[in-house]
Amino acid sequence: MSTSRKEEMLKIENVSFSYGQSGTEIIDNISFSAHFGEFVSLVGPSGCGKSTLLRIIAGLIAQTGGRILYMGKDINGPTRGISFVFQDFALLPWLTNLENVEIGLSGTEMGEEDRGKKATTLLESFGLGGFEDSYPNVLSGGMKQRVGMARAIASDPRVLLMDEPFSALDELTASALRADVIEMLRNKSISVSCVIMVTHNVEEAVEASDKIIILSDKPTHIKVVENVRLGRPRNKRSSDFLDIVDRVYADLAK
Repeated sequence: MSTSRKEEMLKIENVSFSYGQSGTEIIDNISFSAHFGEFVSLVGPSGCGKSTLLRIIAGLIAQTGGRILYMGKDINGPTRGISFVFQDFALLPWLTNLENVEIGLSGTEMGEEDRGKKATTLLESFGLGGFEDSYPNVLSGGMKQRVGMARAIASDPRVLLMDEPFSALDELTASALRADVIEMLRNKSISVSCVIMVTHNVEEAVEASDKIIILSDKPTHIKVVENVRLGRPRNKRSSDFLDIVDRVYADLAK
């Protein structure tokens, strides 16, 4: 992944979030940045608020304190330039796979024919050529998530947010999809230049990430930031890889 540029894509600044009439605190004063070319993972205990934090970054939920900046500008709602991949694929079953991808182009100035061409090209790039007119129910879990990925990058976002995108997939399929996402950051023809992923899988985080943000239990705060300085592709059996995995598990257990 390129490290020649240090452009700050996202800045999360003193973000807090409380829920319900009682004001139960879920997220407590979290701050970090994500830069050009970075793959950042958020790791923490189940139910600690990882997905809530990701939705705040996406502008889908309003924080109760602090601010989120995208390219130096405050985020106050869904923002063009930031796209989201859901854990459960979130495909509309009554639409074809092509139409599901075209949803990612809604609100753009592209005409119907151009939207169809771009959606077709994206499906082909994810190995789904020939499935354009099929419906999601004929696809495997991995294929459904590839449709979701194609939809997410259809609008040429610069930042891709992913909420446990591989957790429902078998390891072989998940590994292939992780490789695809990592390659996006190297591929100059694709707009994505920064990824933030929520995961509960420590090995997955070490395999994919340049930076791992380890969160505490509720109210969630940052315990440790682990920088992963390993070459790519990463050897999951190497002592360096396993040392980082062990360190992250130790950080989580603190």
